[in-house]
Amino acid sequence: MSGFSLSSEPVTLVRDCSAVMVPQGEVVTLPAGQIGYITQALGGSFTVYVEGNLFRVAGDDADALGKDRPIPIEVPPDATDADVEKLAWDQLRTVFDPEIPVNVVDLGLVYDLSMEHGESGERKVYVKLTLTAPGCGMGDILVDDARTKLEMIPTITEADVDLVFDPPWNHSMMSDEAKLETGML
Repeated sequence: MSGFSLSSEPVTLVRDCSAVMVPQGEVVTLPAGQIGYITQALGGSFTVYVEGNLFRVAGDDADALGKDRPIPIEVPPDATDADVEKLAWDQLRTVFDPEIPVNVVDLGLVYDLSMEHGESGERKVYVKLTLTAPGCGMGDILVDDARTKLEMIPTITEADVDLVFDPPWNHSMMSDEAKLETGML
């Protein structure tokens, strides 16, 4: 399963794995042998329906679902700041709210991305990210997912992802594709 699907793929966990309850954001352990349904597989993570609840399973635990882990990112030795910034935006496009089949960039949730160099050539990335609703229980999870995915890029040693609420998000910030996908166009 490569993306959002109106149907669900049955799955039996082959080992215990960490998961996050949606939308509460509570971290739990799903036990080996648990039966569920993958309802969304986007950005290297999975939304799994189990006994009336939704759970987000990270790509590092894909093998627990019988799936492949994401392929490591490679950066050429002569990569420019522009090359790495493009990779950073690409990585942010792999961050999804488990309930919405649209990435945070196309949802208009990323307000800013900037980079700076350290003394030995490493890069630090700064991101301002917001939520569709201030009370969203997945806020910390999305921030952590963005940080983790940015720090997967070679030469980026630190990603500082700040959750901001000014200006308040509204649907006009979404890309046309995101509006079409969510029925807001």
